[in-house]
Parts: sequence; structure tokens; C-alpha cells
Amino acid sequence: MTSELRFDDKDVQSLKKVKNVAAVVPFVSGYAAVQGSIDTKTYEFAATTADVFDVMNIVIEHGVPFTKSDVEKGAKKMVIGPKVAEQIFGSVTGAVGKTVKMKEMVFKIVGVAKAKGGGGLGAPSVDEHLYIPHTAAISFNPTKTYMMLYIKATNETVVRGVKQDATKTLLKRYKKDEFSVMEQTEILNTINSIFGILNSVLVAIAAISLIVGGVGIMNIMYVSVVERIREIGIRRAIGALKTDILYQFLAESVLLSALGGALGLLIAFIVVLILRNFFPVYIDLMTVCIALGVSSGVGILFGVFPAKKAADLSPIDAIRYE
Repeated sequence: MTSELRFDDKDVQSLKKVKNVAAVVPFVSGYAAVQGSIDTKTYEFAATTADVFDVMNIVIEHGVPFTKSDVEKGAKKMVIGPKVAEQIFGSVTGAVGKTVKMKEMVFKIVGVAKAKGGGGLGAPSVDEHLYIPHTAAISFNPTKTYMMLYIKATNETVVRGVKQDATKTLLKRYKKDEFSVMEQTEILNTINSIFGILNSVLVAIAAISLIVGGVGIMNIMYVSVVERIREIGIRRAIGALKTDILYQFLAESVLLSALGGALGLLIAFIVVLILRNFFPVYIDLMTVCIALGVSSGVGILFGVFPAKKAADLSPIDAIRYE
């Protein structure tokens, strides 16, 4: 749930009274420099409540999360992502119990979240997020307002009803165009549609690349046939069959395209090794087999015409060719 205005504690309490609502999590985020024992880096922080770990499925791998009691007391406690622990403390396990300085305040690290991945291309990974009690952030959130609220329903079947009731509740204080209530499935569907469009564009680009590459292979093989006409005539004269010539040039075409596919895979491996620092990407055996199969298929498809031309040459005319 987001809005252009800022929600407050009254909204949180009102939404908690909505039927089938299990939890309401206020959320204030921003960026701040965080000083650890070995380095100082800027990360995205979330000032929120203890329910955030359950609502957002954040698993604490080392240490413990901050509690409702910590939120009530405004305790200066913090849960960090694993990348944060590695970058400013040198290790994930060694971060628990240490302290960091953020916005002139000292926070104690009580837990390190389990790695989830994501991020890249300028977007921060969830493994680089920080979580603190919102009551400990009063100095940089003096109005005690929230930029968004996360609502957890008691079960999946009541999500639609909770969304409608939450909208009605907020309409008592705000205008319809001042906020929006979105289901997680709506966000996922939007993301999936974007990825679907990107996949279609990538497939179109790949198809064009294959056609261009195939035409290039065909031209190379035609040139090879012309340059070796006398060789073809001699081979035919000493007993080589049309099929022998056909398979020879077809094999050369497939070998040429397969080598191109192997070179493409090598470049892909290098790119993946670089991107895996930002995205959870990998290349599996099935992908390798498909890539080599497609490249070989292109060689067969575009190499059969030059190979047939070579096989159809008359032995006498070929030997006499200057």
C-alpha cells in the first residue's frame, strides 16, 4: 500500500481493526552511510516494526530479529543483510553483536538475514538492506509518518476482501487518488508482463541474429565451393560420390556454426561470471545443449545449399575450371 501523502499511526491502528488482517507493518525507507569495523558504505534502510520479518518472509540466519519490545522501547538494534555484513565487517557470522554508526546514532547488530539475491544494474539487492525499529528513527522521522504500509491477511482466500475493506477504511481519511492498495499478485503480474515483453524482444533479436549468421555461413560456404571446384572435380574423378561431396561441405558448415556457438557460450560464461555478483544467474547443461544444437541446426539449414551445389558439379567441368 503506497501513497503520495504520509500515513500515520492512526492509519495503522484503523487497518489493524479490518477483518482478516493478521498484521500491519509501517515502513519508512531511505539511504544512509553505515560505518562498520572495516569499512563505511551507503545502504538502504527500513525503519519498521518487528512484524516485518514475518510479513516480508525475511529469515534470520545468524542471531535474532529485533522484537516488539525493542520497538516499544525504541531500542537501537539492527538486522542487516548478508552482503552488508561481509562488506563492513568482513564476515556474516562475525557481524552479530557488533555495532555500527548510522546518522550519528550507534546501533547494535542483533541479526543477519538469509541471502535472497536480486538487485544489480544500479538497483540494490535485498541482501544490502538494513532493518531498524521505527521508534529508533524519530530523529530523522520527526513527523512519525510512513511512506507505505504492508498488510498481511490471515490467509490467501481473504486477500481480495481485505483489499476492499482496507480501501474503504482509508477512504474515510483520504481521497481515492491520494493512495493505492495493491495485492502482491498484481505486482508479480506486472513484473511478469514486463519480463514477457523483454523475452519477446530478446527472442526477436536472437532470431534476426541467427538469420544473419546463417546467411554469413552460406556465403562463406559458397565462396569455399568456388575456390575448390578443381578439388571437387578430382575427387569425383577418382570415385567420390555426390553424397560424399555433399556430406563433406555440410560437415564443414556444421563445424563452422558449432565453433561459433561454442565461442558464444564462452562469452556467455564470462558475462555470467560478472553478472552473478549482482544477479542470481547461471548457465545449466540444458542451456548449453540447446545452444549447441541450435547453432549446429543453423549450419545444416544454411549449409545444405552450397553443399548441394558442390555435389551437383560435373566432374569433367570441375577439372577444367580455371
